[in-house]
Amino acid sequence: MDDMIKLTNGKKTIIRSRIQFEANVKHFKMRGFVPLDDVKKEIKKTTFEEISDKIVKLKPKRKKNVKKTKKKD
Repeated sequence: MDDMIKLTNGKKTIIRSRIQFEANVKHFKMRGFVPLDDVKKEIKKTTFEEISDKIVKLKPKRKKNVKKTKKKD
């Protein structure tokens, strides 16, 4: 079987033959796919203390008065 190559665009990973990839390099680049070997994954683990200053507290939703929103006939 042909030499297979894995391509990724960040979200999706596909497997194609190297011959097909080399014939359609422009097409794959346009779609954002690059060989998986070229992509370096850097996963940084964070703790709650590091990101606690970036968290936005959400306000509780206000309850609507149903009687006031309905139209009176």
